[in-house]
Amino acid sequence: MKVCERKKVIAYIKKRQLEKPYLKAKNLIAQDHLELVNFKLRKPKSDKVYSFRITKKYRAYGHFVEDVFVVASISDHQD
Repeated sequence: MKVCERKKVIAYIKKRQLEKPYLKAKNLIAQDHLELVNFKLRKPKSDKVYSFRITKKYRAYGHFVEDVFVVASISDHQD
């Protein structure tokens, strides 16, 4: 599966020095190792928002546009 991100996500990644773990998670998704990054559909399922783990602290959220997963935001889920 192909993964791309919005520009604001790239800025967030660089600001928090998450480039290496983000690229690792992105490569695992591209290789269909979804269980390793805890890729799952969030509730409410009707919104069709998915998330995956970047690190223990950060999660990426996004949706599918055709066959491409678009990362719309990254969140510090421990706040």
